Amino acid sequence: MTITLRDLLARKGDPLQLEPLTGELGLDRPIVDPEVASPGLALAGYTHRFMPRRLHVLGETEITYLKELTADERRDRLGKFFGFDLPVVFVTKAQDVPLELLDLARVRGVPLLRTRLKTAEFYKRIKPIMEAAFAPRTTLHGSLADVYGVGLLFIGQSGIGKSECVLDLVERGHRLVADDIVQVTRRGSDILIGQGHELAAHHMEIRGVGLIDIPALFGVRSVRQQKRIEVVVQLEAWETAQDADRTGLHTQETEILEVTLPRVIVPLNPGKNITVISEVVAMMHLLRYSGVDVAAAFNERLIKRMKEKRGLREYLTEDYE
Repeated sequence: MTITLRDLLARKGDPLQLEPLTGELGLDRPIVDPEVASPGLALAGYTHRFMPRRLHVLGETEITYLKELTADERRDRLGKFFGFDLPVVFVTKAQDVPLELLDLARVRGVPLLRTRLKTAEFYKRIKPIMEAAFAPRTTLHGSLADVYGVGLLFIGQSGIGKSECVLDLVERGHRLVADDIVQVTRRGSDILIGQGHELAAHHMEIRGVGLIDIPALFGVRSVRQQKRIEVVVQLEAWETAQDADRTGLHTQETEILEVTLPRVIVPLNPGKNITVISEVVAMMHLLRYSGVDVAAAFNERLIKRMKEKRGLREYLTEDYE
């Protein structure tokens, strides 16, 4: 995904409150670096560690500094600054821009945008926008549902019953996030957010029935726009299923966008209530998240009892009286 300055200007709700001072100049140029920074010492002439590809913000400190210089000094400093290939320059707090700054921006072909926001608030708003635009993303074949607040991603071969399982979960009061196509975005270093394709919205394909509109059938409370993916549920046919856990002592894992997630393999056979199993998977995840590991606790009790029995046998064996 790429983002341009025109995209920032057209964002719904106008969160950045931008106005272009150089007209249409450079608005369709793709942004290649999500980092936002102040040029700082670059305006004073020190450019050895200057990163020109970043988005540059001139706050009240920088504009005041430029205005205190003489016209020749100002043109000299700005000439060195605009000598780099700058993607864009923002001016905050709706400040009046020095004429030399506006002229050099036009000559060098650098878009100059002004915002009414204070510098700190502008940073606060633009950074999440850029992080979301440049976040690693991928598309998976599966179904994503919100079950008791836990994001369960159902995967498996085509026709295994992923959509039918999620449909049953929706009928039981849980929520659909995406079916068939799940778009996954990594936020930060360990958070995966899944959502559906904008065209498919919250439609679902059920073999033998066709396409169904989930919010139209079950109401708007049956869907949500996005959800964090927390557990991967892999559905497999009973005859070919392997490595299905019997005790829960050895948690299996999978990796999506370099983020490790717990994986549960559920073998399917006729009559198995996969919906209830999915609810249990979600509740077990909540228990582990709160620090309760049922399998580990049961194993500890079993080992303790075995040690007690072994100690009793040893005592009786060594009793020679």
